[in-house]
Amino acid sequence: MPTIETIYLGQLRTQARHLQSNKIIITDAPTDNQGKGEAFSPTDLLATALGSCMLTIMGIAARAHGFNIEGTRAEITKIMASHPRRVSEIIIHIFFPPHKFSSKEKKLIENAAYNCPVYLSLHQDLKKNIHFHFES
Repeated sequence: MPTIETIYLGQLRTQARHLQSNKIIITDAPTDNQGKGEAFSPTDLLATALGSCMLTIMGIAARAHGFNIEGTRAEITKIMASHPRRVSEIIIHIFFPPHKFSSKEKKLIENAAYNCPVYLSLHQDLKKNIHFHFES
């Protein structure tokens, strides 16, 4: 059974529908690759998937250990390479809300992030540069 249905709408735009929730995502080719850049590009979604997955898995780990990371924010930068055109690096800065996380909690959070399914699914040649910022 498929999870997602994606339709090419023309003019370098697609519409993807999540079949369980019926939610829709539109993608456009980026302006540096003949597109309009009016929506996430497919490679933007790749980088977004990594950040969202890391936050989700960190949230699951935090909840399982009796603490909360609500309000944690990820700033994601995608770097493209040519020949072949591909994502060569994803830089993620993860900012935690003011909270006195113990060293054990910090380690748990970081281990969870590096074990999210998207991180583990990406090719080892894709550079993943992750920075954790804990406020006091």
